Amino acid sequence: MSSIEVTVWSENYHERHQPEIAAIYPDGIHGAIADGITADPRFAVRTATQDQPDHGLGNGVLESTDVLLWWGHADQQAVDDRWVQAVRDRVFDGMGLIALHSSLNSKPFRSLIGTSCRSAGYRHGGRELIWTASEDHPITDGIPNPVVVPDSEMYCEPFDIAQLDEVVFISSFEGGEVFRSGVTFRRGRGKIFYFAPGHEEYPIYFDPIIRRVINNAIAWAAPSPPPEHPQIGPDVRDKPLGWFVYG
Repeated sequence: MSSIEVTVWSENYHERHQPEIAAIYPDGIHGAIADGITADPRFAVRTATQDQPDHGLGNGVLESTDVLLWWGHADQQAVDDRWVQAVRDRVFDGMGLIALHSSLNSKPFRSLIGTSCRSAGYRHGGRELIWTASEDHPITDGIPNPVVVPDSEMYCEPFDIAQLDEVVFISSFEGGEVFRSGVTFRRGRGKIFYFAPGHEEYPIYFDPIIRRVINNAIAWAAPSPPPEHPQIGPDVRDKPLGWFVYG
């Protein structure tokens, strides 16, 4: 059985500009995420960052990726639309996409989901409880209910997403807020999972349970043979890349 080719992408901005974040993630957020994946023999893992030529996606990297993990936050508007288009096309052709944390505001995610994808609010700090909403889903395999994240960033409903397939996780926060923190979509032949926990100020991507969620999601999002996985979900490819209001 051949390996699932995984590319872990991040903007690599906080680590280069904020020493306090570099102290938490000395190998970058992408490095911490990749470290939690490499022990799984099913996956062949590489990293790419926004500050590299072609955002690290050129020279055949994107074309050979089975599942792309995307983490962005502070510099998302600087992502070249050429690569947004390329990511969107690859998802419709069958590549899996896992959008992490603030990547709900990323250009690729918004262009695929077809809405603004904004949450109603946010707040730094405080405990997050991640509750399993789909007990039999492959992404929840081996995951305790709830997952306790001691310090996190709160996002809250309403969450402006359209035509989702499954709500896998729902988070609750100390202020009483709730958020659909793990949701799936299908666009074309590609599967998409959005997973909210992962703010850069907290070492969330070192948590073994969070790492297992991500590993489960990669296995779930890996391409399926075309005859078994027909095109599903809205076709947003006719929308111009700048159709949404970014910010």
